[in-house]
Amino acid sequence: MRGRGIQLLSQVLLQCYSLLQEKEVLHLVLFYESRLQDNHLVIPSVLQGLRALSMCEVLSPGLAVSVLKAIFQEVHVQSLLQLDRHTVYSIITNFMSTREEELKGLGANFTFGFIQVMDGEKDPRNLLVAFQIVHDLIAKDYALGPFVEELFEVTSCYFPVDFTPPPNDPHGIQREDLILSLRAVLASTTQFAEFLLPLLIEKLDSELQSAKLDSLQTLTACCAIYGQKELQEFLPSLWSSLRREVFQTASEKIETECLTALRALSACLSRSVLSSDSEDLLDSFLSSILQDCRHHLCEPDMKLVWPSAKLLQAAAGASLRTYHRISHSVLPLLLEQYTKHTQSSQRRTILEMLLGFLELQQKWGHVEEDESPLLSHQAPVCSVVFSALLDPSVQLQLVGIKALTVLGSLQGFLSSSNLELVVDHLIRLALHEEDSQSSEAAMEAAGSLAPTYPKVFSGHMVPRLEEELQSEREESHHKRHSLQQRCLQALAAVSTHTSIMKETVPILLQHLQKVQKGTEAKNTQDVISVCQSLHHVALQCQQDAEGCWYFHQTVVPCLLAMAVQAAMPESTHTLPGKALLEEEVLAAMIPVISAATTHLSPELAAQSVSHVVPLFLDGDVSFLPQNSFPCSFQPFGDGEHLEAQRRLVALLMAFVCSLPRDVPIPQQDWLLRELLALSCSCNCPFTATTAAKCFAGLVNKHPAGQQLDEILQLAVNRMEPSLAEGPRRTQALTLLLWVTKALVLRYHPLSSCLTDKLLGLLGDMELGPATADGFSLLMAESPDVLHKGCHADVRIMFRQRFFTDNVPKLVRGFHGAGPDVKANYLKGLSHVLNHLPKPVLVTELPTLLSLLLEALSCSDRVVQLSTLSCLHPLLLEAPQIMSLHVDTLVTKFLNLTSSPTMAVRIAALRCAHALTSLPTTVLLPYKGRVIRALAKPLDDKKRLVRKEAVAARGEWFLLGSPGR
Repeated sequence: MRGRGIQLLSQVLLQCYSLLQEKEVLHLVLFYESRLQDNHLVIPSVLQGLRALSMCEVLSPGLAVSVLKAIFQEVHVQSLLQLDRHTVYSIITNFMSTREEELKGLGANFTFGFIQVMDGEKDPRNLLVAFQIVHDLIAKDYALGPFVEELFEVTSCYFPVDFTPPPNDPHGIQREDLILSLRAVLASTTQFAEFLLPLLIEKLDSELQSAKLDSLQTLTACCAIYGQKELQEFLPSLWSSLRREVFQTASEKIETECLTALRALSACLSRSVLSSDSEDLLDSFLSSILQDCRHHLCEPDMKLVWPSAKLLQAAAGASLRTYHRISHSVLPLLLEQYTKHTQSSQRRTILEMLLGFLELQQKWGHVEEDESPLLSHQAPVCSVVFSALLDPSVQLQLVGIKALTVLGSLQGFLSSSNLELVVDHLIRLALHEEDSQSSEAAMEAAGSLAPTYPKVFSGHMVPRLEEELQSEREESHHKRHSLQQRCLQALAAVSTHTSIMKETVPILLQHLQKVQKGTEAKNTQDVISVCQSLHHVALQCQQDAEGCWYFHQTVVPCLLAMAVQAAMPESTHTLPGKALLEEEVLAAMIPVISAATTHLSPELAAQSVSHVVPLFLDGDVSFLPQNSFPCSFQPFGDGEHLEAQRRLVALLMAFVCSLPRDVPIPQQDWLLRELLALSCSCNCPFTATTAAKCFAGLVNKHPAGQQLDEILQLAVNRMEPSLAEGPRRTQALTLLLWVTKALVLRYHPLSSCLTDKLLGLLGDMELGPATADGFSLLMAESPDVLHKGCHADVRIMFRQRFFTDNVPKLVRGFHGAGPDVKANYLKGLSHVLNHLPKPVLVTELPTLLSLLLEALSCSDRVVQLSTLSCLHPLLLEAPQIMSLHVDTLVTKFLNLTSSPTMAVRIAALRCAHALTSLPTTVLLPYKGRVIRALAKPLDDKKRLVRKEAVAARGEWFLLGSPGR
């Protein structure tokens, strides 16, 4: 009865402790303290009452100490149940947060009392709280007195943490939580050092990998607060253990943690302030490292070269002082070894080690004349790097290029003559080196160094590249073409500084004007190559306002002028200039104009749009260079002779659809009406599609209101009759898809109406397949319009919303459709699901899986590929659900491994591979059948198919074997 009464009182107090008055709290505390001596069955309820009282703000001074003393004396905490022990920890935590000064008045007795409470705790839920209490004891400077070792023992007995959470653990406590909580305690005070460091060394010498990792990470954490005094006695043992692990371990994780710990130790010793009579521990520690590692760098077989180099670099990376000490000893040795060895592979290894030390110098900033060991070896370092660039070995060249980039980033290291030599090497490698890897690396290096030395690169590299580009030497067509390609790429790569870009862009434009006048078929590819280089330059200068505006006002008018000239009626009847009207060329010009426009400020964009839009609507060519054209420019005019001019709407799309949203477009209503008319009436599919995309891009950004509603209604009125019948149903469908996408992205109310029209067209015999493919367009990222990069209005989770609104309709349509059009619904569904975030798809899987499995039986290759792409991640992320259909999955996947389409065969084999992630017991009955079936694709004529077959069959062979 007493227990029931105290339990009721405690439950009431837990609900209303904030309403109690000081005297009431006093009486209740005295009552509960006396009950602690009662029968053990009453204690849990008493502790709950004391927990409620520990949260009272009106607790009288001294009562917190009184309660804790009573608990320490009267309660054997570790004999209680887990929940009751947790209550005790909660009481202590509450008092520590509100009555800190009172508890500190207990001195070391409080620490001793807590040690008794915690001693023997095993439950991870309680340990997390207990570790936090110990951390607060130390961090808040409670008196530990003579109990430092006891406090260490009561916590360190859990090191290293060995805990595996039970399956479906509702508390969600992970091993990592306990590890980090315990590490915070062990690494919180230097007072634990004499006990902790021997423990860490002991665990480092154990065979258990997890213990080694935990010890190394804890040592690294301790180095943040330790000094020479704490480490002095243990440095030889610690170095011995770290060296052994790096030399002998097969684990990359352990090696990485060893190097991190060594760096932390060296940094710790570097921070310590030396008194005049104390030993310089850092110097002796680094001497030990050099003594044990340096000689390995000279061994002929080079077995321990890399472990030794990593240890030396880890120590050197700790501070500028350690870098100077180690590199003074190691750099001359590496330079000597490079000269001594003649094999490219050995030289590459030595240069990679040297590169590591160069990167450390880069970390510590400028080269200082007095102290830098690198500056004292300037000539031999440059000689070694330059010799690597001349070596026939591609791998050695690549390391040499990296080293060259690092040397160039060290201000003041390279002399002017060396810089000219650097440029010569980079030009030679970029243009004339046979291997593309070295060529690309040299271009990348030039781009990295150009902002540091703009005058050198603009004065030496750019003129040389221009000369090579314009050269008319007698060479084979293939060789000449390849050299021009590399020149274009190099000019783009080096344009990483505004002053250089202002020199390279005119060269690229001049070359574009030259190649587009050619009469051969190869000119199309040449024009595309120049456009790709211009696009590269545009991307590089986007973050620089001055460079971006220069590029825009130089390149965009020039491209438009050339395109307009090419589209003039008299030009279209002759071959010169025709290359610019090819679809592939216009497609290459679109990203150039788009990239040149997206990062303009609103003021500059408004200035540019006031010229470009009148060019297309009014034929105003006054802002174009070379603006004397034989006739007017009317891309929206009627007549077959204007077909070429209409194609240039693609360039208008690139410009206006990339403008910031707040830039007003002049005559926008007129422009939208012209685009709408062109997209519905044009016979050229390319022009009709670009007009539809441009219309959609503008509609997406158009402010909501009556004007937008009128334009959309006009578009619907134009589309509906064209979709119903007539010769231009395909153009109308294209327009419908792009307008629907524009509205879906911005959550416009009309989007659901247009989507319903598309769902209705899935049942159309003529337009159904194209409409089904259109669902991919609706869900996928568009490369040129309607994406965030060009400032489109894209709302978050639009795909999830589209899925929720329309997949049920797709499913109903599939069930109600005739056999001839069912595949259209499956294709549309698979496209939607394929672009849906996987976590969303997993939650909807049970209802849709049967349809996905049916889609695998569809004869349409696009449906098969899309469905397989959708199923692959689900096999990995939802194995329990998928295992319910394992028989069907195995049959379908194996059938599709014989598909005539290579992409389908590869996807089916990947899915067969992913099947092995399902529960083994479910798969074992199919093991023999799958292994036999996968033997056939091992002989497939395509290498990529054979590769996937080997991987999948290997996993099935290992299925059910021990250790898996």
